[in-house]
Amino acid sequence: MRLIFALILSIFFVGAASAKEVVKFGYLSDPSHEAVMWALKNGKVKSELIEVQADALQIPALIQATIAQTYDVVQTAGMAIPRARAKGLDLRIIGTALRYHKAGEGADIWVRKDSGLQTAADLKGKKLAVYSLGSSGITLIRIALANSHGFNVALEGGDIDFVEMPPPGMPAALASETIDAATLIHSQAFKAQNTSAFRSIVSTAPDNYKEFGVRMVSAVLAGYGKKLDAKPEVHREFLRLLHASVEYAKANTDEVFGAVAETTGTDVEFFKRWFAEYSEFPVLMNKEDMRAIQILWDQALKLGMLKDSPDISSAVWSKTLME
Repeated sequence: MRLIFALILSIFFVGAASAKEVVKFGYLSDPSHEAVMWALKNGKVKSELIEVQADALQIPALIQATIAQTYDVVQTAGMAIPRARAKGLDLRIIGTALRYHKAGEGADIWVRKDSGLQTAADLKGKKLAVYSLGSSGITLIRIALANSHGFNVALEGGDIDFVEMPPPGMPAALASETIDAATLIHSQAFKAQNTSAFRSIVSTAPDNYKEFGVRMVSAVLAGYGKKLDAKPEVHREFLRLLHASVEYAKANTDEVFGAVAETTGTDVEFFKRWFAEYSEFPVLMNKEDMRAIQILWDQALKLGMLKDSPDISSAVWSKTLME
């Protein structure tokens, strides 16, 4: 009996000692991000310290989860940080989620193949569909249209009629001429390039790079002050593990892209194009990322999208891992 009791105790203590800290992570639901997460979700990269429970969420759910603090770490828009902090939520940037390529194709403006619109100048007075006026991605497009093309991008009385609509409805609205142009999301832009049903007339990512000299950042990884301060080693390990997952995908493209293409029903070529031409998911920040986020906030303040543009250094977690 004593032997059995001792065995039970030993099992209990070994189990308790080996228990890992659980980090809950909410990220954007998108095929490209499943490639980013594949190695982590499939045990190709591991940690002795933490276990990651990751959920793919649509943008509205991500916004709600950020406010409700449902997760330990969330992928969120760069624009969300100053808004949250202005309301007293100690939301801190711990990493970079989406960094545009210099000649990135993920921030273009598209028209029908037979449209009479040929250049950015032709957008004056036209209806431009956007997926979220409050998002960083659309804010960056408005910044490019204002600085590089001279538009008044005010939402009321401006040169362009911005029409907010869910991304799935944009191609049909564009084809039916309900709208004149659209900011297609990455998977839609890939299909447009392959089918030639639509064509790009403005590439705003290169516009912003030429204007500001940095690759813009649209999404960040964020954590909450109390949790970050209480367990910094856990969050640093999360960043290490997530970065390792990204690097695994880049080093094992056939394995990862093939597996994710099969499970998501997405053309494997999309993942090759996304990693090469659309965006990076670097996880680790660098000084240029910080400058890019500061530019986003300063320019958004000019557009009336923010009431204040805080110093970026005050919003970045001091113990984060940097490139």
